[in-house]
Amino acid sequence: MSRRFHRFNKHLLYADDATERVSLLIRIRLPWLIVGLAVGTLITFVVSRFESVLADEVRLAFFIPIIIYMSDAVGTQTETIYVRNMSLDDKQAKFSKYFLKELILGMTIGAICGLSISLVAYFWLNSFEVAITVGLAMLASMSAAAVFALVIPTLLHKLASIDPAVGAGPFTTVLQDMISLLIYFLIAAAIIL
Repeated sequence: MSRRFHRFNKHLLYADDATERVSLLIRIRLPWLIVGLAVGTLITFVVSRFESVLADEVRLAFFIPIIIYMSDAVGTQTETIYVRNMSLDDKQAKFSKYFLKELILGMTIGAICGLSISLVAYFWLNSFEVAITVGLAMLASMSAAAVFALVIPTLLHKLASIDPAVGAGPFTTVLQDMISLLIYFLIAAAIIL
């Protein structure tokens, strides 16, 4: 281990990217990206299970990128602020303090974005089913993303003593992607089929 590792909340060591060797940074980061690659491959198989939904309503595919992006964006905002506060002061980043507030934020922002995208879908495609599917999926996936963005860094930090700045981002993102797609296709299957 390098002598340039720094303390993270007196419990955890983390690498300083500005001073560490690239080989060490690769050893720290690559495992999380490999996990992301594996889960991303699993996501591909999950999506294939909903082939009949897409066959019945191919226009649902138009909205996959925005459902995933918006969930990732809300999760990244939450996670970045939470992990930053974890590194500054452990008391300031209490999970219980953040949980309810972030859930309300995720639901509120998800409702606003869900309503907006459902209106776009309705007026563009003239389909109430697609519009309601996209709107509900946006609400649910953004709400879930805010929660997972708190849970994953907390678990990594408390249970595994892993620097959440390194492991949480890639793992949370791919987990959010899978959950967002599952939510989207489950809602679509219930409404469209």
